[in-house]
Amino acid sequence: MQAIPTTETAGSASIPKLFGYPFRIFFVSMAVLAILAIPVWILQVSGAIQLPLAMPGLFWHQHEMLFGFLSAAIAGFLLTAVCVWTQTERTHGLRLALLWGVWLAGRLLLAFGEGMPDWLVHGVNLAFLPLVMLDAGWRVWHAKQKRQLMILVVLGLLWLMQIGFVTRLDPAFSYGALIMAMALISIIGGRITPAFSAGWLRQRGLDATRVKIVPALDMAVLFSMILLMASLVSGWQTITAILAITAAVLMLVRLAGWKGWLFRKEPLLWVLHLSILWVPVALLLLAGSLLAGWPSNAWTHAAGTGAVGCLILGVIARVSLGHTGRPLVLPRGMVAAFWMIQLAALVRVITAFDVIPWHAGVGASSLLWVLAFGVFLARYSQILASPRPDGKEG
Repeated sequence: MQAIPTTETAGSASIPKLFGYPFRIFFVSMAVLAILAIPVWILQVSGAIQLPLAMPGLFWHQHEMLFGFLSAAIAGFLLTAVCVWTQTERTHGLRLALLWGVWLAGRLLLAFGEGMPDWLVHGVNLAFLPLVMLDAGWRVWHAKQKRQLMILVVLGLLWLMQIGFVTRLDPAFSYGALIMAMALISIIGGRITPAFSAGWLRQRGLDATRVKIVPALDMAVLFSMILLMASLVSGWQTITAILAITAAVLMLVRLAGWKGWLFRKEPLLWVLHLSILWVPVALLLLAGSLLAGWPSNAWTHAAGTGAVGCLILGVIARVSLGHTGRPLVLPRGMVAAFWMIQLAALVRVITAFDVIPWHAGVGASSLLWVLAFGVFLARYSQILASPRPDGKEG
């Protein structure tokens, strides 16, 4: 696929257009947070700045990556996709602006809310995911689409992890949240990646049946991760390690059936396959941390930067084109952004093993992360704030 520049004129973009569909405002906001939060964290931990954070610095960093960055991606994707799945009217305009305002207020309260009542800071931050689930759940319920319920179940478990995290500041809940984030990847990535891959083969007159989807295997992966989350939060180390290895093997078998190597020349596909490969990598690193004493921040960054960060960038790059009525042709620089985010994950993981000195490794991985999402923001903000070329709503 050739990368081409976008063709919109600057005058065609507008802020109100960002509230025409959930993916527009949340993808832009998520990218801005991704670009700002990491440098702010580095400056904070180095002592260069001291923000009046509402929680200790390390916990603020973990929360914003898990429940700020990730939650915005979930809202943008899910509230857009569920309208298509259920054939219902999209959330837009004032209603969307109010939902986004809850998300934004959570970010501001955590960054500048030192000394504010916990009930206010926690209440606002804990309100966002339930509002997203209510919006999506209402549509799913009325459309009687039981297939979508597992997404809501996993989102509910992710929210429980957030409750435990903000009220107890216990890393076990951030670990559980990472497992639930990978469970979401297992569900959503497990739907779109083989479907898009098979479609790509079909369009070229090739054998789409080479991409294998095994529903029983999909469910086995999902339930193994739910059990893994419960075991991890409970502190059962040996059982957790066994479950992590089991889930990793199941996921590798699943990935092998998708034949990711067939799509190495298509960036919008290989980025999905390669990003989901970080899930079993993270799970095996988790097992190693429990059984062999490997650094725990290796698996958390393989999961957070690798699986979550890389897949989000790949998905939003595609969704932003498809749902604005544009051809699936990447804007210039996005292939480089895909490689930068993958490299950011790799550098951060090997830094955890002291292969690279901490300051150099964290600095390099952070720079690559910021550049990757910076390219997205530079190339897609115009697209996301502009009308569809076909004149349709959304």
